[in-house]
Amino acid sequence: MKKLLLLAALAVSLAACADMTPTQQRALTGTAAGAGVGAVFGAIGGNAGLGAAAGAGAGLVGGLLVDRSRQAQDSAFQQGFVAGQQSR
Repeated sequence: MKKLLLLAALAVSLAACADMTPTQQRALTGTAAGAGVGAVFGAIGGNAGLGAAAGAGAGLVGGLLVDRSRQAQDSAFQQGFVAGQQSR
């Protein structure tokens, strides 16, 4: 029964992400991953809550930095594509 509830919770949370922008998705992914890793390291250090909070903040910043990088790559690709089309 617990596995079914966990699977249902996962499915609902994934469905909720369908209407998010790529920036929001990357920020959420970074935050969740950072909180998970931070909680593990915090538990080892004796304070899982503080570790999760610090990890969530670091993950959010990381997710937003990844988003900036992806946006720059997409912009450079589009500029190169347009330049290539104009040179024909």
